[in-house]
Amino acid sequence: MKALLISAMFVPALAVAQPALELPALSPHAKVEQRVGVTDLSVDYSSPAVKGRKIWGELVPYDKVWRAGANQATKLTASRDFKLGTTAVKAGTYSVFMIPGKTSWSVMLNSDLTASQDSHDPKKDVAKVTVTPAPQSELRERMVFVFSNTADDKTALDLEWEKVRIRIPIAVDTRGHSNAAIEAATKEAWRPHFASANYLNEVGETDRALTLVAKSIVIQPTWRNEWLNAQLLMKKGKKAEAKAAAARAQKLGAGDTGYEQFFKATITKTVAGWK
Repeated sequence: MKALLISAMFVPALAVAQPALELPALSPHAKVEQRVGVTDLSVDYSSPAVKGRKIWGELVPYDKVWRAGANQATKLTASRDFKLGTTAVKAGTYSVFMIPGKTSWSVMLNSDLTASQDSHDPKKDVAKVTVTPAPQSELRERMVFVFSNTADDKTALDLEWEKVRIRIPIAVDTRGHSNAAIEAATKEAWRPHFASANYLNEVGETDRALTLVAKSIVIQPTWRNEWLNAQLLMKKGKKAEAKAAAARAQKLGAGDTGYEQFFKATITKTVAGWK
């Protein structure tokens, strides 16, 4: 009986979960990243090794679709629109496929992220470019992707393996992206001054609020800052100027959904009461 009890005491210990067995992958996961101007690019792939094998034309056959890596589809991700060669591509993630050849390679971006080289559908290719392979003097044991020759508006995505390198041209419209960002930022630059003026109006600091709302209007007149301006001017007893500001606010608000639905009636009634 005592022996049975002792044995039972050890059962829970034997049932304790063992640590997961971790072994090196034959083709380990790898990732390379690069910022080009204001665009972030990354390639996520698995990196096979040569291991003394003949790669090109045997392990990786010529003139057949290859997934540009091992295990699963290689993926290219771009945070903004870009060009592969001369083809415009929308921001997003794409699988990368290649067709190696003795004198030229085809590189394709595909919208199917789970496709294998056997299930690759060319109809889902969003871009394709032809590049020329170049020999390398030193053996590259493991396949790698490397970004090279990066400038503000372009980079090259190099694939290197064995003694071959291919260079894939990628371009981004950094100036266009930057101008769009500047336009968006400056378009909303009136808001901080308006918000500050609105707060100061609420706490009774009318003079400071008038100064800030005037700056907001200089940056960009809107119905919101003109209406606040009108209310502040009315507080200061400047009725004519207040009515003029209110008229500008009403004109700017015309057609604005938020103004029409939620503020037009109130503003109209308020102005009518300024006798």
